[in-house]
Amino acid sequence: MLAVNKITLDHELSLCGVDQFPVLGWEINSNHQCVEQVSYQLQCSYDESFTEVLFDSGVVISNASANIILNDISLHPSTLYFVRGRVIDNYGEKSEWSSVAKFVSGLVDNSWQADFISGESVQDKANSKVTLLRKEFALKNNVAIKSAFVHSSGLGIYQLFLNGNKVGSDELTPGWSSYHHHLLYQTYDVTEQLQSSGNVIGAEVGAGWYKGDMGFTRDRNYYGEQTAFIGQLVINYEDGTTQTVVTDDSWRAEDSPVLFAEIYDGEIYDAGQQRSGWNKTDFDASHWRPVEIVAHDKKTLTAQGACKVKQIEVLQPLRLMTTPQGDSVIDFGQNLSGWVEFKVRGQRGEKVILRHFEVLDADGNVYLDNLRSAKQRVEYILNGGEQEVYHPRFTYHGFRYVKVEAYPGELLLENFNAIVIHSEMAQVGHFKCSNNDLNQLHHNILWGLKGNFVDVPTDCPQRDERLGWTGDAQIFCRTASYLMQTSSFFSKWLTDLKYDQTPEGGVPHVVPDILAGHCANDINLAEGGTHSAAAWADAAVINPWTLYLMYGDTRVLENQYDSMKAWIEFMLVHSQNLIWGYKLQFGDWVALDAKEGSYFGATPSDLVCTAYFAYSTELFSKAAKALGREDDHQKYRDLHQQIVERFQFEFFTPSGRLAARTQTAHILALYFNLVPAAFKERTVNTLVELLKEHDGHLVTGFVGTPYFCHALSQNGREKEAWELLLKEDFPSWLYQVKAGATTIWEHWDGVKPDGSMWSADMNSFNHYAYGAVGEWLYRAVAGIEADENEPGFKHVIISPVIGGGLSWVKAAVHTNYGEIAVHWQVQESNSGQRVRLNIKVPHNTHATLKLAALRDVISADDLQIEKQGNNGVVKVGSGEYQLEYLRD
Repeated sequence: MLAVNKITLDHELSLCGVDQFPVLGWEINSNHQCVEQVSYQLQCSYDESFTEVLFDSGVVISNASANIILNDISLHPSTLYFVRGRVIDNYGEKSEWSSVAKFVSGLVDNSWQADFISGESVQDKANSKVTLLRKEFALKNNVAIKSAFVHSSGLGIYQLFLNGNKVGSDELTPGWSSYHHHLLYQTYDVTEQLQSSGNVIGAEVGAGWYKGDMGFTRDRNYYGEQTAFIGQLVINYEDGTTQTVVTDDSWRAEDSPVLFAEIYDGEIYDAGQQRSGWNKTDFDASHWRPVEIVAHDKKTLTAQGACKVKQIEVLQPLRLMTTPQGDSVIDFGQNLSGWVEFKVRGQRGEKVILRHFEVLDADGNVYLDNLRSAKQRVEYILNGGEQEVYHPRFTYHGFRYVKVEAYPGELLLENFNAIVIHSEMAQVGHFKCSNNDLNQLHHNILWGLKGNFVDVPTDCPQRDERLGWTGDAQIFCRTASYLMQTSSFFSKWLTDLKYDQTPEGGVPHVVPDILAGHCANDINLAEGGTHSAAAWADAAVINPWTLYLMYGDTRVLENQYDSMKAWIEFMLVHSQNLIWGYKLQFGDWVALDAKEGSYFGATPSDLVCTAYFAYSTELFSKAAKALGREDDHQKYRDLHQQIVERFQFEFFTPSGRLAARTQTAHILALYFNLVPAAFKERTVNTLVELLKEHDGHLVTGFVGTPYFCHALSQNGREKEAWELLLKEDFPSWLYQVKAGATTIWEHWDGVKPDGSMWSADMNSFNHYAYGAVGEWLYRAVAGIEADENEPGFKHVIISPVIGGGLSWVKAAVHTNYGEIAVHWQVQESNSGQRVRLNIKVPHNTHATLKLAALRDVISADDLQIEKQGNNGVVKVGSGEYQLEYLRD
């Protein structure tokens, strides 16, 4: 039996709003092993039954089943398309047509007729209120509707309504981007929401990231002084005609009952000022004010087909407590990003006031200091009478706990829920093992991702920052892509990185960049600048390469190519004899080997800079090769070799000692392959010595931590890597787990062993960077590794690092081709460790299985395992396999 399953569009199951034909892929189901696709056929149609096929590829002889680009189809705007496919395999079987995948095109070729309209004036630039916008319209008489789509965006945060109902399920639209260059618009199918008797389209618009109070400098109006909304409703009739309703000066505006809304500070809502039925017909809006037309370049508008922020799940509260100081506190048991939804009944003018926060202090009291100036406050003023239900819509909070400062009536847990929001991404990675602390660590890493992937990869979701720090996103990108399908998420963010680069190619510390020009009061940033720090700016190269490695899609390399190249050239220009540095460098940020009072770590800045210069140059050379740009491949491959030689000359003594005696210096030299071959063993041994000097603990920061376990396990020191991972006292990953963490902390000792706090000025308890160790769980412990020569897991290398006293590990990653699964079990015996290994390889892929420390094969499903030194190696096709063997 052969079948095509799960056709994907730009790696998503469906898309609503695209500017170009999506890249296609599919999974293959079969009851055979070693299944390879021989050919495929694709069709595209305007109807689900394919009575009118607008494109037929014919039979294409190819084994490609991912990242298929069809250049022969030009999209029409505001149109629904259907795609299906079938394949023939190497057994001669031919599949039936697949189930259909569908997508909706956006306003292709920027065919906007609408204008940006605002219910505000420039005098409102300091105002944080929310405004309402509305327009009535009628449909054509006696003509059936075929389809209707609305395309919309905003300068600020908007919510869209049609005939009294919210359109779509997205939140915080249009998200945060480099608005002057890159503004996303959303597309919704509203065919079923139109009514024949009259219609009203409306929007509610708040300040959001566009004109709100943002950044630790607490400035506002970064992009403009007025909120605005743009919308274009396209109604396609069965008779072939089209009607378009657009935002223009005929719309009317009024203030919303949301009196105040800011990302950091929360929301104030006066239910007594609700305009009941404002977004329905039979509402008198004659007293509403005219709108203003706002100038904004519509060429910046880009369709967003997927990965929008949504309400993902709902958590019930665990307990209601009274603190020693007498505060009423609700504990939701999980640090998260989102809102509290509550029910309340009371008198007009009574209030519900909530404060959201992450942790209790050592005495069990409310701890707000680490929020800095962010209020994370919700105030709801009751209308009175019937039961009222509310949650915010123009802000979000990072919290586990909620302090209830005011609530009329009896405070009951059943009246409260926490709504988790983040960008919608499919979870693709799963990891379980016999060590429950590691399972909790994996949980914490995953929830750190959820809490910080709210449209932008933020450093933290709670304090007055929540910025897209490039360093955090760079070190966590590979882990994130093992956990969730991040292709759309990171591609969007990288587009903003490209647009926010300096003309010279410098890469901002944060993307979108709101630091440039706003840091006069920050000594470091005022003097050192707001761009181009090693490991941070290298996100320009490392992130696109990581996405290519994980998904095999060359488009991200194409889209970012000029940006990647500009960053390499920036480093080259600012280097002296290939040792580079530029103004402010963060070094090994918050490493524990730093001098007292310093955040920058003990590893020399020029070593960190030059190591990353070499690494990014090597990756860019590989990217050029992947795109067939041979001249650049050769040029930057040669440059990489020159940088490596310079690094070795500068930082290694003639006898092979690495001059900087820090853990991070040795980790970077090893992981980035910067060590002369003759000195490799000494460098590894010194790293182990440095580890032992701290009783097996790390003292690394943002730069060294992500690669520490890799640097050990890739160089024959698996035992030390496991011991490092499993440390339970400070500083370690499991110290946080033992302290009750449900996400990853910013500091190894965010809460100290005595219960006191790290400095309140920078102490997030939901900061995913150190969660980059999750990559080691998947790549090493489970052994699921991508091959850069056949990226996207077309070829997977399975090489588990067994150890740590674990008796079993079960992990899986869902790739473009299907699920890769690894399950290993270990039993100790007198003759060594007896290992049972089960693996699953998706169809139309192949794998190389490497068995470390192999002594003897007990059973192997007729696989011929070749001994290579102390290891066993075997190549397998798709299917499921079980092996048993003894290892030393």
